[in-house]
Amino acid sequence: MKKSLKNYTIRYITIMILIVIALWATLFYAYIMEEVYDNVDDGLKNQKIEIIRAAYENESILQTADFGINQFKITKSLLKEKQKQKNIFKNDFIYMPYDEEMEPYRILSTNFYGKDNQLYDLEIRTSTVEEDELKSDLATALIILYIFIIISIYFINRIVFYRAFKPFYQILDKLEKYQFGKTKEAVHIASNVREFDILNIEIDKMIDRNEKIFKQQKLFIENASHELQTPLAISTNKLELLLEDEQLNENQLIKISETKEALDRMIKLNKALLMLSRIENNQFEHTVNLNFNSLIQQLCHEFSEILDFKGVTVEVHEHDIFQAELNSDLANILLSNLIRNAIYYNKQNGGLIRIDISKEKLSIANSGKQTALHGETIFDRFRKENTAISSNGLGLSIVKTIVETNKNLKITYSYLNNLHTFSLYKL
Repeated sequence: MKKSLKNYTIRYITIMILIVIALWATLFYAYIMEEVYDNVDDGLKNQKIEIIRAAYENESILQTADFGINQFKITKSLLKEKQKQKNIFKNDFIYMPYDEEMEPYRILSTNFYGKDNQLYDLEIRTSTVEEDELKSDLATALIILYIFIIISIYFINRIVFYRAFKPFYQILDKLEKYQFGKTKEAVHIASNVREFDILNIEIDKMIDRNEKIFKQQKLFIENASHELQTPLAISTNKLELLLEDEQLNENQLIKISETKEALDRMIKLNKALLMLSRIENNQFEHTVNLNFNSLIQQLCHEFSEILDFKGVTVEVHEHDIFQAELNSDLANILLSNLIRNAIYYNKQNGGLIRIDISKEKLSIANSGKQTALHGETIFDRFRKENTAISSNGLGLSIVKTIVETNKNLKITYSYLNNLHTFSLYKL
């Protein structure tokens, strides 16, 4: 699943912050423990000096053989002078009645000479921090800090990202809405970011180049179609005259007839391309509020002979009046193409066309092929669902182009209840 740039960035920031905090916590814990032991050891050393001084002044202190409330004991040393030890620190666990459990202690072991020149062993102890509790408290604090940082970054990122990348998303929106031949002028997007300005300028240049090429192609198709009309009409007329020549044999007449049929298809294709070109060039600007119910009834009457010939039944269900603002010629072409398509791709003898008209929707459904058609490409130019020679593959493309000229209309294809349905919606 693709993620937005904003969420993609936050995900990596979250992971990186987690790693940084974990490393920082490890170093911080080691540093804190070093400082704690250093302070405790300094306290023990200071306590050692005070005890030795007190022992010189009061020799009864030398009789403190067990740890008492002063947390030290003094015993005669068995070491010789040359084996005299220096300060030795160690950690140990000692039972603490208050907590009723073993607690960590820091112990200093050392020696000193008493006033009687006797070497004594001195042990001083003091409680120190519980590393397990410290780790737990530190971890809890860091988790809270991590969550707070991530939430802060999320909201800060939303605000900063929205402001900083606003031109970028405007450029994306412009690209998403861009369609060949429908962009009247480039939309300037202001930005204080140099890269976004460059991107916007280059995209405007690309759109401008595409529009020029598209207009040139449309002009070429329109001119070529116009130029082809006259020679095609002349050729067709001459072939019709040849068909009336009684001196030609049957084989020659068949070949001429086939040639004329091919020319007729070419004429239809030429007219369809011209129609597309005229629609795309907005040559049908005059629009009126049309009653599509009347148009449907009129077209059904016009197609009645073809429907009878093919054995197709038409059912028109008028639930309400469907009205829309559209050029009358285009509306006629739109509906006639849909009905012609429903007849052409219907079953021979026993076929059905069902037309449902409501206030917001007009649908034309037909029986025919027992599988759904490809909805994403069905309106593409020269798209054919079969290899029929008589179809030029532009009928539905013209329908789609007409609908796209009206921002208040939309057309869709669906296959429901074994019927291929084209639905025209008002937006």
